[in-house]
Amino acid sequence: MSRPAEETSVHTRLLKCALVIDEARAYWQQVSLGQEVSSQEAFEGYWFGAKSLPRVKVLLTNFRARFDAFPPSLEALHRWQGMTPDTRACICHWHLQLSDPLYRAFTGTFLVDRRTMRPEITRDRVIAWVGEQGGERWTMPSRIQLASKLLSAAFSAGLVGRNRDPRPLTWPRVDDVALTYLMYLLRGVDFDGSMLENPYLRSVGLDADTVARTFQRSSALQIRRQSGLVDISWQHDGLLAWAEHDGLLAARGEP
Repeated sequence: MSRPAEETSVHTRLLKCALVIDEARAYWQQVSLGQEVSSQEAFEGYWFGAKSLPRVKVLLTNFRARFDAFPPSLEALHRWQGMTPDTRACICHWHLQLSDPLYRAFTGTFLVDRRTMRPEITRDRVIAWVGEQGGERWTMPSRIQLASKLLSAAFSAGLVGRNRDPRPLTWPRVDDVALTYLMYLLRGVDFDGSMLENPYLRSVGLDADTVARTFQRSSALQIRRQSGLVDISWQHDGLLAWAEHDGLLAARGEP
């Protein structure tokens, strides 16, 4: 069986579904690994409150790409108890990065580079950047919409400080639990980069030195660096085993 991998084909699903953290949380609570649920069932079951059937279809399509594509994560998220809002936002951000190469480039490269020149951004600059990525692929109305959705998702993730220009660039709060989740998530995914140098870490302001220091004495994993070599000692078989060991998950079958 092939390993999960980050999405590399550019698409525009973001136009219909940005970060939507609350809806993602509702999805995790309702769905479990291997469960096939139709849009009609989710609609009639009020998974997302009073959302219309067409909106439910859009949400399910996006969440399947963001979460179902990474099976250990989906089960952990379904059973996770007491997740903090900061951790929830980080997890939604990283899964959107995994499933959307445009958002990954925007948050993991463009905004990071922008900080070195000027710690703020405007919608017009993002529109221009979107045009640079797509060439003639997108019309100006599409570029404007994509820029708006990128900024909206980045705002929800804590990377942008407000929803009007000029928009200050900020860093989200990433606690040790969220960072450990990301490390075990990436361990089981094919992606461009290394465990300590990648757009997922860069997008939230974490560099290799910071991550290595965080896990010097961790019970989840240890990182040792010497002469440019990196050694990671994983203390658990995978993401699900780590989350279970640390008491984050409800027992299987519990509500």
